[in-house]
Amino acid sequence: MLFDDTYSTVKSVSEGIFRDKGSKFIGYAYPIKSEAEIKEIINKLRAEHSKARHFCWAIRISTDRKVFKLNDDGEPSGTAGRPILNTLLSTDLTNVLVVVVRYFGGTLLGVPGLINAYKNATIEALNANEIITKTVNDVYQINFDYLMMNDVMRIVKDEALNVIAQHFDNNCSIEFEVRKSNLNQVLGKLEKIEGVEIKYLTTV
Repeated sequence: MLFDDTYSTVKSVSEGIFRDKGSKFIGYAYPIKSEAEIKEIINKLRAEHSKARHFCWAIRISTDRKVFKLNDDGEPSGTAGRPILNTLLSTDLTNVLVVVVRYFGGTLLGVPGLINAYKNATIEALNANEIITKTVNDVYQINFDYLMMNDVMRIVKDEALNVIAQHFDNNCSIEFEVRKSNLNQVLGKLEKIEGVEIKYLTTV
């Protein structure tokens, strides 16, 4: 196969704690699909931890693992978001947000101490989670005449396609997910049915 069509992510929300010189670092790992989810999660944590001083985070999203962002939230540059992100990179996880909530204990940790603390809080949160492997799937929509229904449904069944939405009338449409490595085979079969329109929607 020319490309890897799987990726690793976390299964659920988890937390882990790291302590150093009175400071407490609580790491939270979340499975996410888009940056739009970050704000709500951070706001919720701020409400839960009203006495905490910093809410530092990093995300890595997209199935090709190329999209990432980080935030030091007032900690010295490079001491919080970067070690969180580096941990996600070294574990090769994507579609993950890790937020580390810091309660200041009165003693400054210095740059090496902060980097170590944010890294270890992230590791603790990830260790408390279950790492799962998912396939990279493309989502397509097909439009076809009702008379072609049997031919189309046979392919859906034979290829075990995951149907997301369907509409059956004189003109029918089906939205489905197909694993990337199986894509050419499925599209090849569908293209043989007369009058089927195939439209690519997104990759998940």
